Amino acid sequence: MRPEDTQHLMHAIDLARQARARGDNPFGSVLVDAKGRVLLEGKNSQGTTGDCTGHAESNLMSEATQRYRPEELVGSTLYASTEPCAMCAGAIFWGGVRRVVFALSSEQLSHFVNPSAPTLRMSCRDVFARGSEPTEVVGPVALPEAREVHEGFWK
Repeated sequence: MRPEDTQHLMHAIDLARQARARGDNPFGSVLVDAKGRVLLEGKNSQGTTGDCTGHAESNLMSEATQRYRPEELVGSTLYASTEPCAMCAGAIFWGGVRRVVFALSSEQLSHFVNPSAPTLRMSCRDVFARGSEPTEVVGPVALPEAREVHEGFWK
């Protein structure tokens, strides 16, 4: 963990709260460059758009790869309120981001979600481990706020 990691994770969790408040699933993400500047924010948009790919990290990476050249993303970190799913991990990898920090793990999230709901039970570490370039993964980071944003939502 770097000193600034907790601050950026709290920012991602706040975005998850905002997504929940507007009717979307409670997930948020932040992209920070190598100098510590916030480049972009992402929120889940599945509920408001009906797009099954509207995950916070996927939305963020789609915008990032349109706005920034690959060499501008080198050294950046993606912070996620919850561990990126397999789809989002793929988007992060293909977008060239090689450091991911998340608060709530997918395993921890499973305690909130209906057990009969469809899910890909795969850690982002498993996806990144198959990549041709290494991706550093830090998490889960124990922040009570990451759990709180999901409480009562998935019932």
